[in-house]
Amino acid sequence: MKVTYNWLKEFVDIKIPAKQLADKLTMAGLEVVSLEEKAGDFVLEIEITSNRPDWLSVLGVAREVAAITRRELKAKNPKPKTKTAKGNLRIEIEDKRDCLCYTARIIRGIKVGPSPEWLRKRLELVGCRSVNNIVDITNYALLELGEPLHAFDLDKLNPGKIVVRRAKAGEKIATLDGQVRSLNNNVLVIADKAKAVAIAGVMGGKETEVTLDTRNILLEAAVFNPIVVRRCRQALGLQSESSYRFERGVDLGMVEQASLRAAQLIREYCFTQEVSFNSSGLVKCKEGSVKLGMARATEVLGANIAPAKIKQTLSRLGFAVKQKAKNILDVGVPSSRPDVKLEVDLIEELARIFGYERIPVSLPAVKPRVTANVKRALTSTVKEILVGLGLSEVITYSLTDKLTLNSLGLGVQPIEILNPLSQEQEVLRPTLISGLGRAVSLNFNQKQEYVAIFEISNIFLGENKPREELTLGIALSGTKSFLLEQGRVKDEASFLNLKGIVETIFARLGIRDYVLHNQGSSAEIRIQDEKVGQMLSLSSQSLDRLNIKNKNVFMLELSLDKVSAFTRRDKKFIPLPRYPGIARDISFILKEGFSVQAIMVLLKEKGRPLLSEVRITDYYKGRQIPVGYRGLTLSCFYSSNERTLAENEIQPTHELLCAELVRQFGVKLR
Repeated sequence: MKVTYNWLKEFVDIKIPAKQLADKLTMAGLEVVSLEEKAGDFVLEIEITSNRPDWLSVLGVAREVAAITRRELKAKNPKPKTKTAKGNLRIEIEDKRDCLCYTARIIRGIKVGPSPEWLRKRLELVGCRSVNNIVDITNYALLELGEPLHAFDLDKLNPGKIVVRRAKAGEKIATLDGQVRSLNNNVLVIADKAKAVAIAGVMGGKETEVTLDTRNILLEAAVFNPIVVRRCRQALGLQSESSYRFERGVDLGMVEQASLRAAQLIREYCFTQEVSFNSSGLVKCKEGSVKLGMARATEVLGANIAPAKIKQTLSRLGFAVKQKAKNILDVGVPSSRPDVKLEVDLIEELARIFGYERIPVSLPAVKPRVTANVKRALTSTVKEILVGLGLSEVITYSLTDKLTLNSLGLGVQPIEILNPLSQEQEVLRPTLISGLGRAVSLNFNQKQEYVAIFEISNIFLGENKPREELTLGIALSGTKSFLLEQGRVKDEASFLNLKGIVETIFARLGIRDYVLHNQGSSAEIRIQDEKVGQMLSLSSQSLDRLNIKNKNVFMLELSLDKVSAFTRRDKKFIPLPRYPGIARDISFILKEGFSVQAIMVLLKEKGRPLLSEVRITDYYKGRQIPVGYRGLTLSCFYSSNERTLAENEIQPTHELLCAELVRQFGVKLR
């Protein structure tokens, strides 16, 4: 958008130099990209943002200048010299969504010729070529007020009717650039009774253009749908000053004023007489209003602007300001500002004019709200436990293949990928076991003797309603060797190792009411009768599928989403015992099939209040133990917080525990 310094001075009494004005406009949001002195004037080229079509006119820029320089805007409200009659021209708009308003002013007896010197000079300064006085006046009114106008040679129109409609299939028109263009139903045209005479909002037709022979004109001013104009302009490959403004939206309230301004100039320089004025559609638009709290403006800006200055600034920007209540303004929004809808929009206007550089710089008062992420904290805790137990973390793919899943025999239905990249990535994993199994196989291929790995990640469940579940997976296999004083010791991975890991995790998480249900080659993990995981040994079919030879692989899968509901994060301090305790062992032979955990629970219940701890200190199977039995040694620790216990106090309780073991589990004491 180009505008001259002297043109702006016709609207505002500017007292500052052009260079200083350009700087002030740039700081207020109207970026002046160039300032050039030419022909005794200064030409300002301004970059206009798409949300401010009101700046696409001298009047719009002048309104900003008035607010920035604290000067009054000189209003130009042209009026017809005499009362204009409504002629017999009929205007028909087929779809009001395509054309909100259409006005036609009939002017007769004009004399077409060169424009006056001042008009040609002003248009040329802003890059507009002079054609003749009629065309130049319509361009001048467009640049000054932002409302595109078009003049038809009235005598070349089929009289009596103007129609705003969509073009017919196969319809053609020769435009002002001399090109014949084929139209379709997406193109909006201005037509008379017989044919299309202009492409609405884009370009007029060659057949009805104003020439030196023109004596009567029809002056058009309208508001067309921005979307329709843009699509039409793109389809036809056309660009004009009119389409540029219609695409961004023109002010409905400026339609009649622009038509009157052009008529005034035509009357002054073309020696004419106006005959009639017709319109169709909306002529006046309903203006909105926004409430502005002055205290809110101060709070948002961080700067105290006087109420009188707020009112004055908004008034100079074209807003109608009324005092609604104490510190509350009722601000009427003009039709030229459709971008202002909220209170914060008005505050932004105040900030622009007040000056962003004048707003104090301060750091915002940040009051962070610290909230615990239970899932993340649980994941971190479990990882720390497992790493401390000597396990290594792995990350496996979320996609797997059906054959490996089927070989596990878990009976889960995976979610299939519609277009998998390969057969190995055809389903989303419903378990971590398949990926961990591949990781175990890879480690053994690298000559590892012992593998202890884990992964915490999401699995994907539910075919109809897919969901993700955070899960812990552990895999143990092979033989671990370590040195003791007695020599080299080998520890082969087994279910007992997995059981110890589960007990350690649950102890750290504060989970006590859990049970392991042995089911042969697998075991369920339950907390308060809810299944939260399982332990299993991979079948020979699965091991063959994974190419693992002469090894047993023990797996654990635990739903951390379910476990998190039972964790107790609060910790209580228990002081060290003040009095010494006494330990007594119970060695016995237990028949296979009885749960050791059940024995532990029984002893803790029957040994109250003196029994404070029970531990398994020995577990043995061998030649000295009959087939179908196992040897166990339990260490019972008795203590009291009130005194040192005597032997005669402990002995009855210890004998009771031994008797209960014999009675309920049929053990043989050793």
